Amino acid sequence: MQKTVGLGMLGLSTDQEAVYRSLLTDSGEGVERLAARLGITESQVRDALDHLVDLELLRPSRDVPGMLRAVGPETGFQTIIRRQEAELLRRQEDLLRSKETVARTVAAYAAERPASLEDAERLIGLDAIQSRLESLARDLTDECCSIEPGGAQSRAGLDAARPLDERALARGVTLRTIYQDSARNDPATFAYARWHTEHGGQIRTCPETPPRMVVFDRRVAVVPIDPANTRLGALCTASPGIVAPLLALFEQTWNLAVPLGADHRAGTPESDGLSPVELSLLKLLASGLTDEAAAKRLGLSLRTVRRHMAALMERLDATSRFEAGLKAAHHGWL
Repeated sequence: MQKTVGLGMLGLSTDQEAVYRSLLTDSGEGVERLAARLGITESQVRDALDHLVDLELLRPSRDVPGMLRAVGPETGFQTIIRRQEAELLRRQEDLLRSKETVARTVAAYAAERPASLEDAERLIGLDAIQSRLESLARDLTDECCSIEPGGAQSRAGLDAARPLDERALARGVTLRTIYQDSARNDPATFAYARWHTEHGGQIRTCPETPPRMVVFDRRVAVVPIDPANTRLGALCTASPGIVAPLLALFEQTWNLAVPLGADHRAGTPESDGLSPVELSLLKLLASGLTDEAAAKRLGLSLRTVRRHMAALMERLDATSRFEAGLKAAHHGWL
C-alpha cells in the first residue's frame, strides 16, 4: 500500500491537511459537512480554512460567489516553497550581516581594551587556549554552545575535547555544537559527533557557519581574535556586550542547521532536489567568490567544490559559469 506523505514541512497541521485534501476531492463541501466528515469541530474547520487561504491553497471561486476552491498541489505547493525559499534566503542574509557585525565587534574590542582577567583575557598559543577551555569546562553548570567551522576537525582537537565533554555530559550539562555539513564526510569527525549525540549531546550541521566560538553558561565566551589569522590567539571575555550578540548569532545559526541524525537535506526548502550545500555554492559563486574562497567558506576541499560545480553545470546544460548563473536564476535557484 502506498504511504501517504504528510504536509507538515509545508506548514500544514493535521486538520489543515485533512480539510485541504477533502476540498481537492469535493470543493462544494461546507463547514458543517467538513466537520462531520473529518471528525473535528466547526471552529477547527474555520481555522484551517483561514490558514489555507493565507497559504494561497484556497482561493475565492469564480463560479460560485462566496465559496472557496482548492488550488491544485502542483501550483499551490510551488507557491509555498518559493515563499519558504525567500524566507530562508532572508534569514541567511541576516545571519551573514550578524557574522560580520560580531567579527568587527570582537576585533575592535580586542584591539582597544587592555587585557584583564576579570573582563577579558587575550590567549596566545594553543596551550594557553586549551588550558583556559579546560578550566571553563570544569566549572560548567548549565550549558555550553559552540561552533566548529571548517568541516573535518583535527584528531588532536577531538581527543582533547572528548574527556571534557564526557565529564560535562555526565553532570547533566547541555552541550550544543554546530559543525559544517562537510564534517559529515570526515570519518573521524563524524564518529566523534555520533559518540557525542549518543551520550546526550546535541549536534547540528549547516553549509556555512560563523567563525569558531565557545560560550560557557551564557556568560563567558572564547573566540578567535581574527578568524583569518589564528596566530593572533583567542579572546576570553565575560563582557555582556560581546557575549550577548555571540549567543544571538549562535541561536540564529542553530535554527538554520539540521540535526546530525536527520537527513542533511531535510528541513531546508530545496530547488528541484538541490542539496543545501549545492544551493550555498551557487549563491557564493554568483556573488563573485572564487572556487578557492567558496571552498574555504563551506569547509570543503577545492576538488570537491569543482566537482559540485561541474555537476551543476552539467545539470543546467551550461558551458560557462556565466551561463550557469543565468540558467540557475531562470530556474529560481538564485
